[in-house]
Amino acid sequence: MANVVVIGAQWGDEGKGKITDLLSKSADVVVRYQGGVNAGHTVVVKDQTFKLHLIPSGILYPDTECIIGSGTVIDPRGLIEELDQLEALNISTENLLISETAHVTMPYHRLLDQASEERRGSYKIGTTGRGIGPTYADKSERTGIRVIDLMDSEGLKEQLRWTISHKNVILEKLYELPPLDADAVIAEYLGYAERLRPHVVDSSLKIYDAVRKRRNILFEGAQGTLLDLDHGTYPYVTSSNPVAGGACVGSGVGPTMIDRVIGVAKAYTTRVGEGPFPTELNGRMGELLCDRGAEFGTTTGRKRRCGWFDAVIGRYAVRINGLDCLAVTKLDVLDELEEINVCIAYKIDGQRCHDFPSNARDFARCQPIYKTLPGWKQSTDHCRSLNDLPRQALDYLKFLAELMEVPIAIVSLGASRDQTIIVEDPIHGPKRALLYSNGTVQTAQV
Repeated sequence: MANVVVIGAQWGDEGKGKITDLLSKSADVVVRYQGGVNAGHTVVVKDQTFKLHLIPSGILYPDTECIIGSGTVIDPRGLIEELDQLEALNISTENLLISETAHVTMPYHRLLDQASEERRGSYKIGTTGRGIGPTYADKSERTGIRVIDLMDSEGLKEQLRWTISHKNVILEKLYELPPLDADAVIAEYLGYAERLRPHVVDSSLKIYDAVRKRRNILFEGAQGTLLDLDHGTYPYVTSSNPVAGGACVGSGVGPTMIDRVIGVAKAYTTRVGEGPFPTELNGRMGELLCDRGAEFGTTTGRKRRCGWFDAVIGRYAVRINGLDCLAVTKLDVLDELEEINVCIAYKIDGQRCHDFPSNARDFARCQPIYKTLPGWKQSTDHCRSLNDLPRQALDYLKFLAELMEVPIAIVSLGASRDQTIIVEDPIHGPKRALLYSNGTVQTAQV
């Protein structure tokens, strides 16, 4: 039995959806612990592609219980659309459970998000405009609507009439937008409540019962470490805590219930939206990575910025999350390259820096220091074991593992489930992973 947290070790979009889907096969329960519809997971199963935003990837396994935890913010309209899409594809959603204490994204949250971002002009953060930040802001201000409030029709009417009258002042006076009709919003959300009611539970109690029964639990985060509200590249961050510690708060479990933490990182680096990106490639190479990696956001379709692998933020992710092992995704995107650069350190005002700087202005001035490795110039699509990989590809993985000082357990070579080398399942079996010793690859007990 193992309870495992899966986190993004970069700026999100690392391929956590596929890794979570793979590990869900060995999990009894999958818990989504933070974020909202601003996140997106793409999972490819045979000839079908599933794009999920709120529902955990484990929903594709009929016997896996999926829980949307209290740390998430739920857009009922978006969630119901996902339910409809899955059911239209004959995917059962009976095992989906929703925390009664999760907060709800309302129409005014989306309007305020979009208006605020537009007003920022050149200082924009690069939000998705889905209302996530304002929802978390209301949560902190203690004026938010929770799922349990959505289930109480009379209480919801009273609360929303007051809240919408307050939000309308901001919409009209500050942003010169038309006011919302409180009665129309109430009617819309009462309809959502009836559709979602059968799925609403005390999620913390459900998870605790699963722990007591020694069931395997997978905790799934959205976004990535460098987008964490407290530990990311502030202010260009999300409004919640994607890091491993957020799994405890967002799920309602104690830290002693977590057994392992696995980080997911691309074999290169991407970032969507605004903010500093030291290894970003703006020319032909950046376009090549974008095209080969199909680097367009699942949620917004925005083109992702691409760059070389950054081991400085990688080491930071290892430290902040306490990573036990790593899943490296999209190794195949590098198949055509003659040479591959890896950022091993930064230079700031002429000084060499090996650690991620907390000061945003310092980070914006970071210049990458690269180590160049030879490419393998051949396809890895067919590789299903470490021995199948070209020597240079194996050397590249070895170099990343040594730089980050963390073993690699999974290597992904494409979007499909079968395009994967699983050295060790972090949930099922002993605590083992891909390690390196004297330049050789071995599998060893941890």
